[in-house]
Amino acid sequence: MVAKTDLTTEEWNLLLGAPTLAAMAVTLAEPSGLFGMLKEGMSSGRAVLAAMKDPHADALAQALAHDLATSEGRHAVSATLKANLAGKPPAEMKAEVLQSLGRVAALVDQRAPAEAAGFKTWLLHIAEQAAEASTEGGFLGFGGVRVSDAEKATLEDLRRTFGLG
Repeated sequence: MVAKTDLTTEEWNLLLGAPTLAAMAVTLAEPSGLFGMLKEGMSSGRAVLAAMKDPHADALAQALAHDLATSEGRHAVSATLKANLAGKPPAEMKAEVLQSLGRVAALVDQRAPAEAAGFKTWLLHIAEQAAEASTEGGFLGFGGVRVSDAEKATLEDLRRTFGLG
């Protein structure tokens, strides 16, 4: 298993932000308003907590989840997100998020090949949970669809980015 000590600080921080970026990709595909965005963000948090508590979860995902539980881990993610995304319009943010996730995929393929597929599957699961967290369209929470066409397209982009078919 690749450990935090096997990576540079920059590499670890890139991996540390990956769960947030996976959920953000879907949120940026079709923003759902304030409550929808909160639901989508909370779904990624629940997925990270689940990885921390699941003894069968991917080892790299568990290590990241434990680091994200610390104030230092959360601060590192926040600082990286601000540095890379602050002030950009949503379309540009989405492109940057997908590029960053491509770097994540390449990094785990190179540095943790035995864990890469499981880790990338976990990130895709986080994105899927975010997509399903809130309905899109409709009025005042009525009607709409669980996963919009834009979110489905983003999930496909992520599958390709992660090499998951």
